[in-house]
Amino acid sequence: MINQERVVNEFLKYVQIDSPTKSEGKFAKFIAEELKNIGLEVHIDDAGEKVGSDTGNVIAKLKGTKDSEPVLFSCHMDTVSPGVGIKPVIKDGVIYSDGTTVLGGDNKAGIAAVLEALKALKENNIEHGLIEVVFSIYEEGGLFGAKNLDYKKIESKRAFVLDSGGDPGQIIVKGPAQDKINAKIIGKPAHAGVCPEEGISAIQVAAKAISNMNLLRIDEETTANIGVIQGGKVTNIVCPEVEIKAEARSLNNEKLDRQTSHMVECLKKAAEEFGAEVEIHTERMYSAFMIDENDEIVNTVRKACENIGLKPFTQASGGGSDTNILNENGIKAVNLGIGEKKPHTLEEHLKIEDLVNSAKLVLEIIKTV
Repeated sequence: MINQERVVNEFLKYVQIDSPTKSEGKFAKFIAEELKNIGLEVHIDDAGEKVGSDTGNVIAKLKGTKDSEPVLFSCHMDTVSPGVGIKPVIKDGVIYSDGTTVLGGDNKAGIAAVLEALKALKENNIEHGLIEVVFSIYEEGGLFGAKNLDYKKIESKRAFVLDSGGDPGQIIVKGPAQDKINAKIIGKPAHAGVCPEEGISAIQVAAKAISNMNLLRIDEETTANIGVIQGGKVTNIVCPEVEIKAEARSLNNEKLDRQTSHMVECLKKAAEEFGAEVEIHTERMYSAFMIDENDEIVNTVRKACENIGLKPFTQASGGGSDTNILNENGIKAVNLGIGEKKPHTLEEHLKIEDLVNSAKLVLEIIKTV
C-alpha cells in the first residue's frame, strides 16, 4: 500500500523547501495544502507570534470512520544550519545532501512518512478513528513550538513522535530533563604587566569553578557539559568578565536537581574565593518522561512492528524532543526511530528502506489502535 516512489519523491521535494528554525513559514504553507488535499482539516496556531517564528504550528485532523480512541502523530518542521539550499542526492539506496548542507531528514523524514501513510489510508479506504497531526516549529534549540502549541485544539491522549535516529522499530520510552545554566563572572580589570595583583581574573575564577565540577558522563542517567566560554579581549588586561553557557541532563529529575545545584555551587565558591561576583541563571528547559515498557502505547507499536516484519525494541534517549513536552501536557507520547543518521551534520543520510518502513509503521499503527 505504501508507494515507495511517491514517498521518496515527496521527501526530496520537502527537503528542498527551506525551513530553518524560526523561518518555517514557506514549508508550513506548503505542507498545510498537502494535508488539505488529502482531506484533513488544517489550522495554524499562534505559536509563531509568541516565539518569533514566521508561522505557527500546523495542526490537522482527519475525521474518523469508526469509533476508536483518537491518535496523534507529531514531527517538527524546522531544520538546523546549514540547512538552506539543500540538494539531495541518492546513492546505493541512501539519500544524502550534496555535502554542503544537512539533509533535513531531521525531521522531514517523519513528515514524509506520516503524509504517505495518510495517502495510503485514504486510497485503500481503511477504517480509522480520529487522526490528529502536529507539525511543530522551533523544535531545534528549545522545543518552543511544542511548548506553545494550542493544546485546546488537541483531542488525543496518545501520541507517536517520529523524530529519533534509531532504526524503524525503535521505541523511545525514556527521555531526559534538561537544565540550562548561564553564568556571568564579574572580576576586576587591571594592567596585566604593571599591577596584575590589583585585578581579579574572571578567567581564573571560571577555570577554578570548572575544574571542581563533575562533568560529561556523571552516571548512566545523567550528563553535564560546559558548552561555551566567552571573555577577554587583549592579553595585557586582567580579564574582568566571562560568560559561561552550560547544561545538565538526566532521566531522573532529582539527579538533575543535584547536578545543577553542584555546578551552581562550584561557581559561587570560586567567585567567593577570588573576591569576584557571579550572576547565575538556571532554567528547566523540559522535564523527563518515562513510559512503562508494558504500557498500552508501547504494545501498540510492538504489535504494529511485528505485523509488518520489523523488530521492536525499547530504549532511553539522551536528548530532548517534542515527546517531552507532549508528556508534560498530559498526552502520553513515545518517540519512534525513523532511521535519520548523523543528524545535525553534513554527513546526515537516510536509507530509502527506512523511509518506506517508517511510512508502513505509521499506517499499521493507525490500523492497530
